[in-house]
Amino acid sequence: MRNTRIYTEQALQSRASFVLAPEPSRHIARSLRMEVGAALTLFDGRGGEYPAIIDAIDKKHVTVTTGEHDAVERESVLDVHLGIALSRGDRFDWVIQKATELGVRRITPLDTEHTGVRLKGDRLEKKLGHWQQVAVSACEQCGRNRLPAIGNVTSVTEWLGTINAELSLVLHHRAADAPALPDTAKDIALLIGPEGGLSASEIAAAEDAGFNALSLGPRVLRTETAPLAALALLQARWGDMQLP
Repeated sequence: MRNTRIYTEQALQSRASFVLAPEPSRHIARSLRMEVGAALTLFDGRGGEYPAIIDAIDKKHVTVTTGEHDAVERESVLDVHLGIALSRGDRFDWVIQKATELGVRRITPLDTEHTGVRLKGDRLEKKLGHWQQVAVSACEQCGRNRLPAIGNVTSVTEWLGTINAELSLVLHHRAADAPALPDTAKDIALLIGPEGGLSASEIAAAEDAGFNALSLGPRVLRTETAPLAALALLQARWGDMQLP
C-alpha cells in the first residue's frame, strides 16, 4: 500500500490533533481525495516524521491526529552544494526534483555568461517559490524528511566566493586529465554550467578558487542530464549508493 507523505511548515509534535495548513489541506482534500480515517505520514523538515490519521476533512480544512515521532533519517552522508546554471522551460524543475531525490543539501541557481534565462523582481520571487515546492514534492515522494535549501539566483563569481568545501568540482567536458580525487569526501561543491557550457573565464575562476575540473566522459551531456550523472557518481563513490 502506498505511504502518502505530506510536508507541512507547522511544527509537529507527537499525539496532537490539529488542522493542517491550507496548502497541505488542499492537496489532501482536492488532489489526493483522501477520506476520514485514512493514514498518512507528516514531516515538517526538522527531522523525522509522524504517522497520522485524518479525523475530519472538507475542501479547505483537514484535521489530523499524529502518533509518536519516528526519528528516521534518510539524508545522504554527503553534504553536496550544487551550483548550476539556469535553464529554460521545465528543465530546471527537473534538475531540482532529481537532485533532491539524489540527496543534495543545497542548490544555488547560477547566472552565467552563456545563460539564456534572466529572472528579476516578481518573476524571480515566483520562480523561487515554485522551485521550493518542486523540492517539497520530491521529498514527499522519495522519503526525505529534510528539505534541500534553494538559494537565490547569483553569479558564478559570487557563488565561488561563498564556497569552502572539502572537495570542489567543476564539470568541464573538455578537461584533459582527471583530477586525483581523495579516498573519502563528505562536503562537496559541484559547479555545472548551462547548455553551452561555462565560459573559459568562468572555468578559470573556478580553478583559481580551488575547483578540480571533472569530465563525465567523451559525450556532451545536456544541462539537465549532467548533474544527475555527476551526483550519481558522487553518491556511488562516497555516499550511500554503493555498488555491491
